[in-house]
Amino acid sequence: MNFEFSGKIFHWRGPAPYLFVEVPPQQSGEIRAVSRLVTYGWGVIPVRVRVGKTEWQTSLFPKDGRYLVPIRMSAQKAENIKEGDRITVHLEIRL
Repeated sequence: MNFEFSGKIFHWRGPAPYLFVEVPPQQSGEIRAVSRLVTYGWGVIPVRVRVGKTEWQTSLFPKDGRYLVPIRMSAQKAENIKEGDRITVHLEIRL
């Protein structure tokens, strides 16, 4: 499954140095429909992410009926991403 969407970067308090972007409701629903096939526990979903020219592997985190995409520090630096920016995310979930 492949998705492309845009979202606003936000900081979620916690010890991790990640910023996040929220997967929109429609795509979150499609992901939730296959989540049991791809999760490796606690509802997290392994994905491949691309923002600009930067790619990485991470996991989606379920939160309030949607999913959050963590934006790694290396991607933040490479793509000059800051809190409040609007970015386009390419997301791949392997079934």
